[in-house]
Amino acid sequence: MRKLAFAFALALAACAIVHAADRKVSAGNGTLIIGAYPKQFWIIDEATEKIVGTIPYQSGIPRRTSISRDRKRFYTIEAQMEKVEVVDIAARRTIDTFTLSEGNKKVRIRSLEPDPLNRFVVMVIASATKLIDRFDIGNPTLVQYDLQQKKVVRTIPWPNNEERQNANILFSPDGKLMYLFTEQDVLIYETNTFTQVDKWELSKPIEEGFGRLEFGPRDVMNDEPGFYTAIFNVSDPVQHRRTMGIGRVNLAAKTVDFYTLGPSTPVSFTLAPDRKSGFGLFDDIGRYEFWKFDLERHRLANRVEFKGRPRMGLKTSSNGKVLYIYVAGNTIDLYDADTYQYLRTITLDGDMTTELFVFNTPPSTTTPSQ
Repeated sequence: MRKLAFAFALALAACAIVHAADRKVSAGNGTLIIGAYPKQFWIIDEATEKIVGTIPYQSGIPRRTSISRDRKRFYTIEAQMEKVEVVDIAARRTIDTFTLSEGNKKVRIRSLEPDPLNRFVVMVIASATKLIDRFDIGNPTLVQYDLQQKKVVRTIPWPNNEERQNANILFSPDGKLMYLFTEQDVLIYETNTFTQVDKWELSKPIEEGFGRLEFGPRDVMNDEPGFYTAIFNVSDPVQHRRTMGIGRVNLAAKTVDFYTLGPSTPVSFTLAPDRKSGFGLFDDIGRYEFWKFDLERHRLANRVEFKGRPRMGLKTSSNGKVLYIYVAGNTIDLYDADTYQYLRTITLDGDMTTELFVFNTPPSTTTPSQ
């Protein structure tokens, strides 16, 4: 009986050691910022996992948020898609607000991409004008909004006059070029007059017998400026079999480093801070998996099923050792990036409404935007 009690005590001690080890996995010394209901951004100290402040959002519920190239500003569209607030992250305040709606004309801002030098933004907009007997719905339009003049200064023609509800846009690191991704090509514009100066025909296969590459979403925070790293899908022109792989596009050199991983699967993608690995989420009702991509060896490192939740987003911590699961609710779950074991949960005071942004500096070390 005494031996049994001793064995039981050892088992309890072992479990305690395992749980203690899990709790000691540090996510880093950075800062987490996320927009939330009803109208603020929460600022979380990554080291303590505690809320240390807020950034008030004046226009309502913060929704679609773009971050400036220098990581000092948020450009956030509110839930009604009519107003944009420019937020100084370090100063924790709004420095500009604009809307294109006026009188009986409502203008919805569908997407927004800021210039790297914070001179202007390029937006896709659509108007709805209330008349006596009907609403006059305008066509989706691509426009340049000057942040100094505080007005739309240019309408940018759609490629081949083919309108789009949204636009996938990137700027070169120096802001001199804009890359507009279409289903066939990457169109390159200079940013003084927004004249098309070049075209990269990605509709052409990168090698004989290969299909056209389909761009997936990229990790804006961790990707290298001037590059587009993401999961790409491709369909071969003969059997029409869809496969997936990782692609790294050098926009300046117009080159693609692509390798296949296997049959096409709906998996999200986020980069680790060192860019040597990436992580993905497979999300099907009743089945949720972590995927890890070895970007140095060009392979799928592993995939592990875990107890997820409907509607998930994935981010890596500032040191790459912890995975954050968020979206849909007011909790951020932390998982060990090596073992995929659940660690703990950060609970917020309101439901999350924007993307989660992970900065590699503590909350007190950033400087206000100039």
